[in-house]
Formats: sequence, structure tokens, C-alpha cells
Amino acid sequence: MDTLLLKNCLTISLETGEKIVRDILIENGIISQISQTIENPPSTCKTYEVGERYVLPGLIDCHTHLGIIEEATGNIGVDNNETSDSVTPHLRGLDAINPQDIAFRDAIRAGVTTVMTGPGSNNAIGGLNLVIKTHGNIIDQMIVRSPAGLKISLGENPMATYGAHGKCPVTRMGITGLIRDIFMRAQDYLELKKSGKLDYRDIRLEAVIPVLSGDISLRAHAHRADDIVTAVRIAEEFKIKKLVIEHGTEAHLVADYLVERNIPVAFGPMLTPRIKMELKARNYNSVLKLTEAGVKVSLISDHPYNSIDQLRTVAGLAISEGLSELDALRCLTVHPAELLDCDNRIGKLQEGFDADIAIYTGDPFNTMSKVMLTMSSGKIVYQKD
Repeated sequence: MDTLLLKNCLTISLETGEKIVRDILIENGIISQISQTIENPPSTCKTYEVGERYVLPGLIDCHTHLGIIEEATGNIGVDNNETSDSVTPHLRGLDAINPQDIAFRDAIRAGVTTVMTGPGSNNAIGGLNLVIKTHGNIIDQMIVRSPAGLKISLGENPMATYGAHGKCPVTRMGITGLIRDIFMRAQDYLELKKSGKLDYRDIRLEAVIPVLSGDISLRAHAHRADDIVTAVRIAEEFKIKKLVIEHGTEAHLVADYLVERNIPVAFGPMLTPRIKMELKARNYNSVLKLTEAGVKVSLISDHPYNSIDQLRTVAGLAISEGLSELDALRCLTVHPAELLDCDNRIGKLQEGFDADIAIYTGDPFNTMSKVMLTMSSGKIVYQKD
């Protein structure tokens, strides 16, 4: 892999917001050195003059269905909801991703280098999510972390999918009953496994164990404030250590409750109309309210419900409502990295981190600015003509 020196990069400190012109040395796909001036790079090093343009960490979208709901394919490319059963924890998003989905190209061109992708929200328990890089041809070689979360869904979607046909869940009580049932059975299964008395395997219960053990997060689709509180109730009932609220349309109504429990929110999508009751409180200023309350927020596209290449646009809308540019940048980089338990390698321009980098023609939050170059793990994967 090439050694590359990026000269005169205009960087933004994620701690202070200070703008500093620095050089960045990349070796073996990793940021090996960052300094105001790197004077003696390796002799084999290639140099790229950035010209004091903005250089940011590759953006991170921590809630998508990228590659699972393919663009421009019709129903044949929609693999996000296995609606033959409302309880499917054993399903792996990994098995449904098509890296040839043209949206991967859009992500790279927009400077989005890492995403979480996985099952949809029609089932009470949808399956296992994973974290991937957006560049690659073989999905198994694009994985950053798998599995990375177990998807549950509260509210309208499971009820609309199954209740209309007289199947469980018909109500919110039905949804939580299904979730509790399999979590209780997984607890019993885990105790048997620990005791050495387990003489069979259950693929559904095996999928729940990493959540109960704290190895992966519980990702709760919840829009309404009461559904958000229900997700917290379930997590506390089963002593689940890692909970992320996904969407969180009314999370600002229970912000203090979330702060007390250190529960983050993957907020969005923001560009959709209010097509159902759960979305009636959708507002561009909710991110500001959550941030001011102390909730750790990440901005999401929920691709394809918002196109993944509009992630910066979403941040710009939040800025227009008073969110600082620094907080907006954190919502697209370090915060989602933390929500994905990948903050030891992505989300920052820092020595030892993956060289996932985007260079912009101007202010990243100005819609007139474009990405002129994207790097993924030290490789230039897009360069504007």
C-alpha cells in the first residue's frame, strides 16, 4: 500500500473547533503522523498538495440499510424485512448486502466512508446489524465490526405489518411481549450454556446472547417518547449495558431521562415528510435541543429513506436551527464512531486511526462545496475530475 503525504490540510479540532493547517502522513492505511510540518517523509512517499482546503475524517452514518435496500432495482432488491415472522434475531444483515448497489458509489463521492447497515423495522426483533466501510467489492472484506447491534422495533411499523393481518403484534403490548419472551428464553439458555448442561443449539437465542453479555448494543427503533422510555425499560429489565435509540423523533421530550442514563440517540431521517403519526413532532431544531440537554447525538440518513449523499445537508439544516458547526461535525464523526463501538479506529484525524479522509472544495457545511477526494483505509477511492 502506498505511503502518502497530504500537505497543508485545513483541519478542525473535534475538541475545540480550532482550525489548524497540518500535514498528514499515511502509511499502510493508517494515519502515522500529523504535524504542522512533516519535513522528512519516507523516500517512497507520494505527496498530495491539499492547498489549505478542508480535510475531515471520513463521515460515519450509524443507521442505514445500504446495500440491503438497493437503489434502482424495485422490489427484487429490497431485503430489509423478513416478514414471515416478527421475531428474527438470528437474521444477519451481512447476508443481504450487495456491494454493487450504486448507493455505495454515492456514499464515497459524498465522503461517507463507514456505515452501520442492517435489517429494517417491520419486525419486533429484526436481526443483526454490522459496521462496514463503503469501499469494496467483497462484503466480507469491508467489515469493520460484525455483528455490531441487534435491531428491535417499537411503535407503528410492527403493528402495521402484522396487526393488519390479525397476527401478533397488534399492539405495543404485543411488541414488548415478543421481545421479553425471547430475551427471557435467551437468559435461561445462557445460564445452561455457562453451566455446561446445554445439549443443543438455538440460532435465535445465540443471536441474543451478545446483547445480554454487553458485547454488542441493542438498537431500538423508537420515534414516540413513550416508545423511547419502553426501550429503556426493557434494557434495564434485562440489564442490557448498551442501548442506542434510533430515530428518536420525540427524544427531546425525554432528554433529561436519557442523559441520566447516558443513552445516545441516532437521530433522523430529517428530510422525510411526516408520513405517519409518529413523525408529527419531527423538527430540525430537535438536534439542538438534545445537544443542549447533554444527549450524545449522531445524525443519520436512514438510507435510502434519505439518500446517503445528503448527510451533510442534514447537518446544515441542524446548523440553521442553531446547532454549532463543531457539534454538527461531531454528530457525523466522533459521536457515531462511539455509538458503533469503533471509536478506537475511526471518527478522528488521529495518529493510529484508519486513514478514512475526505477533502472538500470549500466549507463542508456549504451545499455549494463538493468532496474533491475521498480516502478509505489509506486508498484514494474517489477523486473529482
